[in-house]
Amino acid sequence: MGAKVIVAEVDEIKALEAVMDGFEVLPMATAARIGDLFCTLTGDINVIDGKHFRLMKDGAMVCNSGHFDVEINLPALKKMARRINKNVRNYVDEYIIDGRRQTADGRKGKSIYVLGEGRLINLAAAEGHPASVMDMSFSTQALAAEYVARNRKQFDNKVYNVPESIENKVAGLKLKSMGVDIDKLTPAQKKYLESWEVGT
Repeated sequence: MGAKVIVAEVDEIKALEAVMDGFEVLPMATAARIGDLFCTLTGDINVIDGKHFRLMKDGAMVCNSGHFDVEINLPALKKMARRINKNVRNYVDEYIIDGRRQTADGRKGKSIYVLGEGRLINLAAAEGHPASVMDMSFSTQALAAEYVARNRKQFDNKVYNVPESIENKVAGLKLKSMGVDIDKLTPAQKKYLESWEVGT
């Protein structure tokens, strides 16, 4: 939608994938200086930390969509804040921290806006996952539970991937419900993909 997206990453493969997909990849300390909206999606703690808040522009917004409310170091931000204005808009808290620049309303300092109290933004500041996604999740869970019940003697006490046949069935049913048709491989195409004799 016209956004310029920057990815901050610690995994070389994921960083390379992001670059090859056309995204700019920068260290978080560099991205913190230029970003307007920051969204964490890592499952780790303190991804946005005190040092990053100090670098951010006045009016920067931060939210989390990856884990509990630990990805954004809110205790550090609270400690830095001169003032906290709760609920300046629905699901938006303003943290005013020291800054050299004068803000648009004439005060010294800068505002950092935390969305959804740092909790999972799609749940905390919305109405949860849409039914159009959850139907697939629950269908997969139900079919996987049925599969385990029918085949329980085959399983050891450990984690297993959902069988591809179940994933494909749910995807096919979802596409059908949406009125979407896709192509099917011909027998010759299937045979070719399963073989290794032809080609390089």
